[in-house]
Amino acid sequence: ASRPEVGRAYCSLDRPLMPLVRLFAHKALTKAIPLPKLQARLCEIWGVKPQTTKLLLTRVDDWTSDQFDEDVYVSVRAKATPERTRDVVLEGCRQVQEAFRAEGLVANVRLETYVGDSYFHLPPPASS
Repeated sequence: ASRPEVGRAYCSLDRPLMPLVRLFAHKALTKAIPLPKLQARLCEIWGVKPQTTKLLLTRVDDWTSDQFDEDVYVSVRAKATPERTRDVVLEGCRQVQEAFRAEGLVANVRLETYVGDSYFHLPPPASS
């Protein structure tokens, strides 16, 4: 069976949009979390460039419910687009999970979509 393609999403300025990816891991986790390698792989999965993406790693003391025995909890926030059907999003999440597995990490992946008109971003001013 063919896999659905994750595809690209573009904002009104024709810049690629990458989901915001927040990673949570226990402070006691001794496995490496190679952010640059994971960023490159996630850019391949979502069809975007590294300049448009940022992975944020937060180390935590603890979290509730260890039912999944994960090393990393991956929370993705992405713009809702017609192309991001349930099957496409689930396939993208599966590929994200596989990217972590390739680095020796068990990932619990969730993805939440938002409506573009409800998204606001104010980057810092360019340095002079």
